[in-house]
Amino acid sequence: MNRAELISLREALVRDGAICLRRALDGNALALAQEAYDWSLKHPSPAANTYQGGEGRFYQDLANPRALDAYKGVLLNTNVASIVAELWDDPHVWFMYEQVFLKEGGANRRTPWHQDSSYLPVEGQRLAVMWISFDPVAREDSLEFVRGSHRGPMYDGSRFDPADDTAPLYGDGSLPRLPNIEAERARWDIVSWGVAPGDVLVFHPGMLHGGAATSAGKRRRTLSLRFFGTDASFALRPGMSERVAAARAKGLQSTDSEANVFAKLPYSLSPGDPFRHPDFLLVPTKRLP
Repeated sequence: MNRAELISLREALVRDGAICLRRALDGNALALAQEAYDWSLKHPSPAANTYQGGEGRFYQDLANPRALDAYKGVLLNTNVASIVAELWDDPHVWFMYEQVFLKEGGANRRTPWHQDSSYLPVEGQRLAVMWISFDPVAREDSLEFVRGSHRGPMYDGSRFDPADDTAPLYGDGSLPRLPNIEAERARWDIVSWGVAPGDVLVFHPGMLHGGAATSAGKRRRTLSLRFFGTDASFALRPGMSERVAAARAKGLQSTDSEANVFAKLPYSLSPGDPFRHPDFLLVPTKRLP
């Protein structure tokens, strides 16, 4: 990635909210990422679950309270955080949490359209999700985005109800209900990329996105790494205070994975305060010459 390409990618990420980086990870980085992914499969968190809605298996897990040590190899000994630093033009990159997906064993439902931000009490421009696939994924089977949707509005989160992908997570009226994007695809500026192992998708968590269904006979193993930067600030989401209190009471072993993560934050944080806590790893980064 030369300087001109980097500037173009920075601009695209700000404008569109999602980009594809070809051959971003070498063999060593990919191996360390898969080692961390395999650890997650072998050590499910209390929030791990398998979704229904297809013939195959659709498993996901995220924000395992025990995961950090297992992920230090990919965080400290590869270029993943440095890629984010270059895209932000800022060397300060904190690791927020991991998420793993596994679709295999037959035709499987798509991942419903949603925005990660509606689940997370954090706001800012320097927020990034790095999506890594360990299998070749054709464009029609890949992650899809609504271009520019990170600029708003923010919708109520999907409850991931097999009967209705737009069923609201909160339902208190504070956020508008998700539109039925899949039923009206022609109305939306949808973008996606086919990827090979080593390619990386980077997107802002405010992006409307969803994963295409998996066809019979195909497997999709993907790892998402979430990062935040210097402008990240605390933001309240509906019911988050109660969810965090419940997670603290259970010693961060709640089935509410996001609440486990944010239960680490100080009690005194108010909306707009810097999003910081020692438990979030500040990852050393290197800049392009």
